[in-house]
Amino acid sequence: MVTFSHRRINSAAASGRGFTLVELMITLLILAIMVSFALPSFGRFIRDQRVKNAAFDVYASIILARSESIKRGSDVQVNPTSTANWALGWSVVDGGGNNLKVQNAIAGVETTGPASLTYRRDGRIAGVASIFVVSAQGDSTVTARCIRVDPSGRPNIKVDTNNNIADGCQ
Repeated sequence: MVTFSHRRINSAAASGRGFTLVELMITLLILAIMVSFALPSFGRFIRDQRVKNAAFDVYASIILARSESIKRGSDVQVNPTSTANWALGWSVVDGGGNNLKVQNAIAGVETTGPASLTYRRDGRIAGVASIFVVSAQGDSTVTARCIRVDPSGRPNIKVDTNNNIADGCQ
């Protein structure tokens, strides 16, 4: 014998399956308030990441120039795209004038450095030690980064801990 059972759905249980419009609006309001507190920090975070990335791009270009000078046995230069204006980008050029790498300007970032940086065939720099400073354009609250190149040609990145980029991130 086959029996069928019919279940009755309680109307109170059926209404508890979703959210009411009021609950949804309150949730969205709380979310909007939380986002409004996070946005200023998020903007600073983006500017800080741009500075970090730009500092690494300078560092990588210097490492490339050094390794290429040793590999090719000739001078390799890192030059700003525009005369002494690193903020507009830079290029790594071998002794024959061929571009090994071209870096375009990075939005929102200021980069300063020497007129140019030349690596001799032994991987050492021609001239004195150099310092590149990478900072956020128009925002002194973002920590700057300095890339120091010692006379042996080895670069290293320093963080500006005292908020004074004039001292080269001491």
